[in-house]
Amino acid sequence: MAIWGNIFKRQRRTLEKVDYLQEGADLLSSGKFKEALTSFKLALRDAPRDAWILQQIAICHTRIGMTHEAERNYRLVLEADPDAPGAHYGLAFLLLREQKVEEAAQHLEAFLAKAPTIPEAAEHVNHAATTLEGLKIELARGGPDEGGRR
Repeated sequence: MAIWGNIFKRQRRTLEKVDYLQEGADLLSSGKFKEALTSFKLALRDAPRDAWILQQIAICHTRIGMTHEAERNYRLVLEADPDAPGAHYGLAFLLLREQKVEEAAQHLEAFLAKAPTIPEAAEHVNHAATTLEGLKIELARGGPDEGGRR
């Protein structure tokens, strides 16, 4: 009987060692968004309000077209960390899809105020700045209000 106990203990230890965060990150970077989402949700069990995990879940939701869930998760990230630049960035572009220009502009401003300075982020920072510039022009001309109407 001791052999079975040792085998099952070994299997249990192996399962417990799964790094769902790393697994999710690897799956996300390889474009396997649904699988990454599953891994991040499993990681969230151990850290239910972790802003980084919630942001990764929001990214997965965005990539698979679940934009309402993505928006909800970005807002949860901002509850946990009001300065989270990635959440401001992602939420801003989701809001633009809904024609919520003023709120999107606020999030782009928040992103740019705390924008990452690493070279890999330069493209996103430039995109946010250009988009915000265009939104300010649109709003100055009396563009769409929060409901998307003119």
